[in-house]
Amino acid sequence: MSSPPDEFSLRIQHGIVGGFAPPTPDAIHILSRIPDDPSNILIQSAVRPSGQPELQQAAPQALAAFSDSFTADDSSPKNGNARIAELISILSSIPTEQPPGSEDIYGMNTGIAFQCGDFVWMNGGPQGCSGGVSEVQPTEEDKAKFRRAVEIVQGLVEP
Repeated sequence: MSSPPDEFSLRIQHGIVGGFAPPTPDAIHILSRIPDDPSNILIQSAVRPSGQPELQQAAPQALAAFSDSFTADDSSPKNGNARIAELISILSSIPTEQPPGSEDIYGMNTGIAFQCGDFVWMNGGPQGCSGGVSEVQPTEEDKAKFRRAVEIVQGLVEP
């Protein structure tokens, strides 16, 4: 497994399927690491409580990234470096819908947007999915990998 990037931006949104109207997200989590503070992964979250129309901002958090040598317990869901490296490996191996935003091809009503350096991966389009049909469809293996990607991010953002 290669070393995780010193700088990245990651966004996960639960609630990407819309239609005539844009989707109403249930939660948005943004994780980032900047070169000024490579020892931490910064987490900003907004969650919409059940029955409420608006997302509620949570206090920002910092997650220790651990060492790049992966000497920490790599199976720990809170080992930020190991999990980000695994996430990059997964995302680089699975497709996104084409055209962007056409269909929730993974069927989880969840979108991930990840960017580091020249690598950019995003499903769900910037405005969610409109209910169209994608020209690209994932295999069952791709769907399992995407489920794992969502688990990784959720493991990082949950207290």
